[in-house]
Amino acid sequence: MEQTSGADRVPTVLCIGGHDSGGGAGISADQKTFSALGVHGAAVITAVTAQNTIGVRQVFGLPPEQVIAQLDAVLDDFNVSWAKAGMLYSAENVSALACRLRSHELSLVIDPVKEAEAGGLLLCGSALTALKDELVPRAALITPNIFEAEMLTGLSVRNLDEAKRAGLALLEMGAKAAVITGGHLDGDVLVDLLVCEDGVQRICGPRMRGGNHGVGCTYSAALTVYLSLGHPILEAARKAQSFAAASVRYSRHAGRGVAPVDQCGDLRSNSERFSVLDNLNRAIDMLLDEPSFGLLIPEVGCNIGMAISGAAGADDVAAVQGRLVLAGSRIRQAGCPRFGASRHVARVILAALKHDARIRAAVNLRWSERTLEDAARLGLSMSCFDRRDEPPGAKSMSWGTDRAIRLAGGMPDIIWDLGGPGKEPMIRLLGEDAVAVAATALRLARAKADRKI
Repeated sequence: MEQTSGADRVPTVLCIGGHDSGGGAGISADQKTFSALGVHGAAVITAVTAQNTIGVRQVFGLPPEQVIAQLDAVLDDFNVSWAKAGMLYSAENVSALACRLRSHELSLVIDPVKEAEAGGLLLCGSALTALKDELVPRAALITPNIFEAEMLTGLSVRNLDEAKRAGLALLEMGAKAAVITGGHLDGDVLVDLLVCEDGVQRICGPRMRGGNHGVGCTYSAALTVYLSLGHPILEAARKAQSFAAASVRYSRHAGRGVAPVDQCGDLRSNSERFSVLDNLNRAIDMLLDEPSFGLLIPEVGCNIGMAISGAAGADDVAAVQGRLVLAGSRIRQAGCPRFGASRHVARVILAALKHDARIRAAVNLRWSERTLEDAARLGLSMSCFDRRDEPPGAKSMSWGTDRAIRLAGGMPDIIWDLGGPGKEPMIRLLGEDAVAVAATALRLARAKADRKI
């Protein structure tokens, strides 16, 4: 058997909770959070739920001896210093866990789950007393929402002042710290309240729109990870709030009910941004290496851009800072590719994306009838718009791109216009990625160069 030193081992964090057959909450949400944040996740399952995005149909609580067998198996092998407890379901499970954890130096985060987000009771009545008497007093941190805080303390929690009182009450019950999460409080800004021996801190963040199935599990799991990595509690709470907000932002509907949060959405986005920049850099190199491309650079310069999948705004579209320009007969790159560098080419791409999610790149080229003739010979489809038809207040590139696509009855390869007062006529070449767009642009450039020989 291969042995590894402690330095070679990935940090391990333990989650204790229920299994959601729909995959959105509970152990599933915890494990996805652990993976996204770079730690190994061990799991002790306390209950199996027949659950989906609409609600909980059945709950089967595992017997305490099975729960403890899982816990012993984990702690006998893994070096676990932090654990998160979510759905515990029965008083017997709570008592068994509390008894066994007394013999381990384990910091515990409690997410006192009472009900599923989609509806359904996850904590038996008798378990509440056991939770308050046996587990809360050994919690390093407890993370109730306002309803769970009311359940534990018997206090009304409808605003931040009442949340503070509930947090202090939880400390009096033995918890070292409490975060009353503010997702159910009114207000445009999300405010979580950290209550600990150092005082009370408001943790503010944007209130994200999106699905929230599993967000509470995700928040407490992320907070446990950050604490396990040595972050101070206030910093860990801020990071966990930000991580949970991102998971809501990237949520996607999977069933007919509440959309599950997506813990890996931010990771995928960042990974894709790197891929987009790599593709764009290769496309730029292709254009710079072909002298004939200078024949297609407009007076205002040329820009080439590419968006990430599902781009929502110009900051999701990468382009060249300062464009590609002609210096004499040589093509120069004025700046580096970056996201948000061009509103002009971004509007073209974003408008095209609304019609076809595959079309994520564009480049603007010098207009000429000969170039359009070359495009036709190459089998490229074309459409156009007339700026004189533009409604007042419209953004030219957004409106014009949309209009040309609608007039064509589908996505053309080229959208052109004849300009207007102070506006240069322009050809815009569309494609699935920047390299593909650059390759087509070079075919047009070489066709133009061949006519000049």
